[in-house]
Amino acid sequence: MMNVAPVGATAVQDHVALAEIELCGELIIAASAARGERLSADRIDEVLRVSDGLEGGADRDDSRP
Repeated sequence: MMNVAPVGATAVQDHVALAEIELCGELIIAASAARGERLSADRIDEVLRVSDGLEGGADRDDSRP
């Protein structure tokens, strides 16, 4: 017998997983709109809304894969 959730039942949501899926979607959209082979590390950080905490345009390591 197959177990099926009752109609109207509240689904359990993993908010961290949902946030990761949303960020992946944002990266896919940015990559599809990019002119060039790859997104730069700066563009990825911009899309993911992260900051390395360095102000004033400090050098960064763009050699990461």
